Amino acid sequence: MGFYARHIMPTVVACGCSLPAIAEQRRRVVPRAEGVVLELGMGSGLNLPFYDPARVSRIYGLEPDPALLAKARRRVAGASVPVEVLPEPAEALSLPDHSVDTVLVTFTLCTIPDVLAALQGARRALKRGGRLLFCEHGRAPDPGVRRWQERAEPVWKRVFGGCHLTRDIPGLIGAAGFAVDELDAGYMKDVRSIASYLYCGAAVAPA
Repeated sequence: MGFYARHIMPTVVACGCSLPAIAEQRRRVVPRAEGVVLELGMGSGLNLPFYDPARVSRIYGLEPDPALLAKARRRVAGASVPVEVLPEPAEALSLPDHSVDTVLVTFTLCTIPDVLAALQGARRALKRGGRLLFCEHGRAPDPGVRRWQERAEPVWKRVFGGCHLTRDIPGLIGAAGFAVDELDAGYMKDVRSIASYLYCGAAVAPA
């Protein structure tokens, strides 16, 4: 891991993920979590202020990046619900089967190397009747925007810690065995760029 990846990239990612337009999306999705929550890719802990302590009993936050993990632990100290940070990748989830009520993933599926394995692990940990809540940027439907996404992606991944611009978020969730039953797709308000097409919603794992 080079100097940029250790010392600069985590700050770049944390700043980008805390933009007001993205914070607004977190405010819409995170309060819906309930019970025991597994958060994939906790990052620097930007979702923590949006959890509803009346609905959530515990949070397991996965974050394998040491620099982002350090930022997250500082925010955990002020969290309104108990949080256990797990320094492991989502692809190697250690939680037992059927142990969480909600899986939450926001602006993370773009960077997980083996995203299908991560989602399958999350499905394994989810209780029957539990839900996956998600809000992710991904592949735009407009051919012009999509062409620019494809052109920019190789450089974008190097700058933003492996972030992909062209992932088919609903397709990946479905391929992992979930059934998407809520989906709101579109560009962020007042923002139309290669990273602003969002897929937000919920999914269940059929028995």
